[in-house]
Amino acid sequence: MWSRRLVLGALVLPLALLVFGDGPAFRAPGAELATGPRPPRGLPQPAMVSRRDWHADEKLVREGPHYTGAARAVFVHHTGNPNDYDCADAPELIRAVQRDHIRQDGWDDIGYNFLVDRCGTIYEGRAGGVGRSVLGAHTKGFNADTVGIAAIGNFGPGAEVPKPMMDALVRLAAWKLRPGADPLGSVDLVSTNDESRFDEGQVARLHVISGHRDSFETRCPGDALYALLPALRERAAKLRATVPGHSAAARLRPSL
Repeated sequence: MWSRRLVLGALVLPLALLVFGDGPAFRAPGAELATGPRPPRGLPQPAMVSRRDWHADEKLVREGPHYTGAARAVFVHHTGNPNDYDCADAPELIRAVQRDHIRQDGWDDIGYNFLVDRCGTIYEGRAGGVGRSVLGAHTKGFNADTVGIAAIGNFGPGAEVPKPMMDALVRLAAWKLRPGADPLGSVDLVSTNDESRFDEGQVARLHVISGHRDSFETRCPGDALYALLPALRERAAKLRATVPGHSAAARLRPSL
């Protein structure tokens, strides 16, 4: 029988290949280094595990957080880990992602703003404050004014996306999008990197809640999770409709 250490080693090994395509953060002109705007909140912040509690390696972090505008869009990712991990081991898996993003990819910190495990636990990702608009490094060409959420697991064809994970993704996306954003609508974002699906400077019309593959040549977040994004949008819209000022139902929604 394998030891717990060997099993965890097998779980984190594929990350070196799977996180490569996420791309470095783009520092938007005028992005603040030490302080940043605090977007108004209407929905309650979901419960989450802080960096301190998952034991992020703050000594690895190369630079302090930068801030951007409140989230106009959400990008959903997966980490590529095998799906049968014990949820108690999720912090160790997240630390492995952080190490890979910093040591292998050369980024300042973990790229994702948040991560969600198969049990529905939400984890703070990139440092800077969970309620603030932290500039991430999750979606090459589209890090400004967006938030990146990674589902811990591998959700390729035939994979099961656990209900607790989906529930957490809904709560997180509904909470983090700026007031007035329509989870069922689209948004125009300007690409900042030719390595995305769009030339630098090109305006890309994307879903307000998109998968990583919508903006970058990748299979992320996997066919199974990508197929559930329409349901995620519907549920997030219904949740936001319960808070005055967050629903966009009264506006005409531009079509993709």
